[in-house]
Amino acid sequence: MESSTPPGADAVPGAVSRQDWEAIGLSLDRYGNAVLPALLDPAQCQALTALYPREDCYRSRVVMGRHGFGRGEYKYFSYPLPPLVDALRHALYPRLAPIANRWNCLLGINQHYPETLEAFLARCHHAGQRRPTPLILEYREGDYNCLHQDLYGELVFPLQTAILLSEPGKDFSGGEFVMTETSSDEQVAQVLPLRRGDALVFTVNQRPIAGKRGGLRRAAMRHGVSRLLGGQRHTLGVIFHDAR
Repeated sequence: MESSTPPGADAVPGAVSRQDWEAIGLSLDRYGNAVLPALLDPAQCQALTALYPREDCYRSRVVMGRHGFGRGEYKYFSYPLPPLVDALRHALYPRLAPIANRWNCLLGINQHYPETLEAFLARCHHAGQRRPTPLILEYREGDYNCLHQDLYGELVFPLQTAILLSEPGKDFSGGEFVMTETSSDEQVAQVLPLRRGDALVFTVNQRPIAGKRGGLRRAAMRHGVSRLLGGQRHTLGVIFHDAR
């Protein structure tokens, strides 16, 4: 049988370490999201996209229109994850855990995330969250994704990553990544253009923001994708907590 293993997993730790993590942390604090430019190269993007038609590496397929999620579809990987996906999950988590712990401290949330992904997933599995959550999404003309949060259970890691696998303007048009931030004072929307191979780290649920009268307050974050005007768009989603 043809291998379903995409190339380039061994290059992931270096690609992650070369990112400007000080700037990423500042952007997450200010906006609830941060772009990691060119985290994957075109060959890695193509190899992951080529996995989508296969059935042997996924645990389920979701057609969004059947559930009121929008239009389009996505597939959740099964364990064991493809090495490239697994490498991304393991390399990104320890960079994001200190940010997640700092946010929890600021918000008064009594939850400390361990240093390693293995230790965090052990907590998830002990709590009954054993199903893997990394996924690939596919959009065609007219498809879109409603604003939502990827929670999946009681244990939630507050940051996740989306990596665009298709080239805007060549493979598709429209289909911009959208985030909204809602607090007691206001609601803000952001449109976040990405290039092929760019990764976007963003808030899953809520984050601390400065209050207008001083102190901190919680802002609820949601994300989605605007309507695709043409072509085909694939995205890899890397979520760190597993699902029930």
